Amino acid sequence: MKILSGIQPSGQLHIGNYFGMMRPMIKNMDRGELYAFIVNFHAMTSVHDAERLSRDTLHAAADFLALGLDPERCIFWVQSDVPEVTELTWIFSTLTPMGLLERCHSYKDKLAKGIAPSHGLFSYPVLMAADILLYQAEIIPVGKDQKQHVEVARDIAAKFNHTFGETFVLPEPEIDDSVATVPGIDGQKMSKSYGNTIPIFCDEKELKKRVMAIVTDSTPVESPKDPDKCNLFAIFKLFAPPDRLAEVRDLYVNGGAAYGKIKLELYEILLEYFRAAREERARILADPGELRRILRQGAEKARAKAAATLDLVRQRVGLRY
Repeated sequence: MKILSGIQPSGQLHIGNYFGMMRPMIKNMDRGELYAFIVNFHAMTSVHDAERLSRDTLHAAADFLALGLDPERCIFWVQSDVPEVTELTWIFSTLTPMGLLERCHSYKDKLAKGIAPSHGLFSYPVLMAADILLYQAEIIPVGKDQKQHVEVARDIAAKFNHTFGETFVLPEPEIDDSVATVPGIDGQKMSKSYGNTIPIFCDEKELKKRVMAIVTDSTPVESPKDPDKCNLFAIFKLFAPPDRLAEVRDLYVNGGAAYGKIKLELYEILLEYFRAAREERARILADPGELRRILRQGAEKARAKAAATLDLVRQRVGLRY
């Protein structure tokens, strides 16, 4: 079974990324043939700073490796190191109906968030389809907000197969409803777009600042509170040991939950939870040459897979003469 997943290097990766995508991706190494990549072409729809994109690409790769992704047990690469994806994107663009893209809600959502409209932003789903179909991926773990894009990839694959003959596997989106939706410090879904994140690898001073900024209500310490309606508790329960979680829940329900103390405890728990990964990340980034070697090696493996698919596509559409 081929499983494919990618993440944009468009800012510091945060604990919402970790629970929603990074940790599940790492676990997928045990399920099948995992394709994991840093989607820096996609990031260019919102990042137009060359130094930042280059830095964040390496940092995102280091984050994954530090958290446990093993490049010997998967294919791990940077999107732009496999140019075959851009050729396949163009071929798909000649088949993709405008109406299919106009129905995609993600484009409208991003415009609403202030991202400038561009052809790249509009045609984002075509590039994503090429990302998926180039490797004949079968399972695509995504959040609910990306399900439509996998469905677009299926539509494009089906149209290609109907037009030129059976070529592509139809991918299936996989949405794990048990994966926590992590609230941000303001109570909305944690997202770089909202600026409400708790980065995994920020320095200790910044981490403490973010945790202490988690929005809470003005209920007195001695008064009962509903833990299931508190975004501080929602984040706390992701990391706290079961016995301590039960104690804190009891303080909420019966009175005695002091938000400031819980925030400080959460800060200490986060430091310890990611301590080993933080140290490993520092070690990885201290040798960027080795990190680039790992990514180049992954790209070579990815290109070997991509070349076989693209060669078949070229034959199918008449680019072999």
